[in-house]
Amino acid sequence: MTGFTRIFRATPADIDELGHVNNAVWVRWVQELAVAHWEAVAPAAHRAAYVWVVTRHEIDYRGNLAEGEETVGKTWVPHPPRGARFDRHFRFTGADGRVKVEGTTTWALIDRASGRLMRVPREVAAPFVGE
Repeated sequence: MTGFTRIFRATPADIDELGHVNNAVWVRWVQELAVAHWEAVAPAAHRAAYVWVVTRHEIDYRGNLAEGEETVGKTWVPHPPRGARFDRHFRFTGADGRVKVEGTTTWALIDRASGRLMRVPREVAAPFVGE
């Protein structure tokens, strides 16, 4: 299993009327984290041939951030794909070491040329699940 981390900082635009990061921003960060992992690990040929789409988010909000605070986002794929889909886990931890947000997102693979859902080839999954 190959994990990936990235730091996020809460900007004024990320803050809601309660004074903390809005839930929709956390979802955006989940997507940005996953895409950054794909772009960092997948070979150029795979990035050109395929695109991922989200089919499901499952998110637990355990804490929050105020403007200017940072979180370390970590993502990993613990299991091989099932057909066209795989589950990507994520966790965002604050400077205090506490988990702020965590969950699982199910992604499906689309062939760019046809626009159709496709079974995840072993070589596409390998860099993410350590096969």
